[in-house]
Amino acid sequence: MSVDKAAISKTVLELEKALNERWSAGDNRGYLDHYAEEISYFDPTLEDVIVGRDKVIAHIESIYSNPHIVRSEYLNPVVHVSDGGDFAVLAYNIDTYVLDDGGTERQLRSWNSTEAYRLTDGEWRIVHSNWAFTRTATEAIAS
Repeated sequence: MSVDKAAISKTVLELEKALNERWSAGDNRGYLDHYAEEISYFDPTLEDVIVGRDKVIAHIESIYSNPHIVRSEYLNPVVHVSDGGDFAVLAYNIDTYVLDDGGTERQLRSWNSTEAYRLTDGEWRIVHSNWAFTRTATEAIAS
């Protein structure tokens, strides 16, 4: 059986964008409902990885508020698809924009995102999620 990696890549990227657009508009359930039971999650505000859907959802719900993001730029997306077509890793940069008090668009944040998706019972589920601020170090370091 031949795997159409380009089609899978497109599907995963479109799904990620749809989940992120819901998040940006004040609906975090898109992401939360797509997390696998065994998800591992890195949050840039925490030192440790969170493991397990219930724990990740509890963490996100404790910090989430409607970000009122009016525009997102998805930059440099790369999707790696397994030979079997049931696993995909998506990495991309995303810049988010909000409106200031005067109604002018301004950049809110820049992120590095990595999402690992697994096809389970015909549905793509996130099994690992890593969000990091694009600019955290002040110099290039390897360790």
